[in-house]
Amino acid sequence: MGKGRASIPEVRVQLSLRGSGTPRSERELARRWVLHRAALLSLSLASSAWGQSADPRAVQPERPTVATHAGNVAPGSLEIEAGVEADRFDDGSHALGVPTVLKFGVASHVQLNVALPLTRRAGSSIGAGDFSLGLKWHLLDGAPLVGDFAVLPSVKFATGASNPGRGTGTTDLSLLLISSHSVGPAAVDLNLGYTRRSGDGSAAPRDATLWTAAAGFPLRGALGMAVELYGYPRTTGPAGQPSTVALLGGPTLLVRPWLALDAGVIVGLSGPQPDAIYAGLVWNAGRLWRAERAGLLLP
Repeated sequence: MGKGRASIPEVRVQLSLRGSGTPRSERELARRWVLHRAALLSLSLASSAWGQSADPRAVQPERPTVATHAGNVAPGSLEIEAGVEADRFDDGSHALGVPTVLKFGVASHVQLNVALPLTRRAGSSIGAGDFSLGLKWHLLDGAPLVGDFAVLPSVKFATGASNPGRGTGTTDLSLLLISSHSVGPAAVDLNLGYTRRSGDGSAAPRDATLWTAAAGFPLRGALGMAVELYGYPRTTGPAGQPSTVALLGGPTLLVRPWLALDAGVIVGLSGPQPDAIYAGLVWNAGRLWRAERAGLLLP
């Protein structure tokens, strides 16, 4: 149950053919019944593939962790993730972030992400940050080593005012590799990312990388837990920073199949990562338009 993700319901088919003297006609009917049920089961599992739940309104939370999972929202549906994060730096100053992501199901394995953040640096007022677009494409399901595998290319635009520190003033191209696995009742998500920025490196490093390892698991009933270890390796240039490693964790609550809540803390283990508290929600608003489930489905 990674980050409160809805799991695919278990389907069981039970048969009982008692006695060895079953007439041939009855055995033939039973054989056809088994084949028919197997076909229905295969179709059911195929429609639930690519990380989607049988319920198109079941939430697919990618917050509160930095990592994302390989699944996506149902085609034609909109899911909204929003939260607030309060950071405290070593010098006692504070910053605030209000991340909001709109997730649109484009096809059965393609999801469009639209990020609309608000941010407030220490000593400044809150305002719009840098707007970004990303397209998550689920390529593999249950593959050896990588499990459920997806790629997420994205572009960030210099829409936030750089003077009060709401944006970097650069256009960023990023690629995130996503590997999701089930380990017992837990869902584990591993991400590797790379970002290339415009500019001369004075406002933000031209090259940056990211790694994450996140897990979500049920505690009791609708209550779950999300934990993550993540890091930003050292960057170079005028705006270069030392490497950062942080630990994130907190409870999640599935209030309804279409609504999940989260809260928790972030603790910096090394580097300039501030300690923080966060809270947020994920709401599946339902289907906005009809979409072809087959979409770009790979063979």
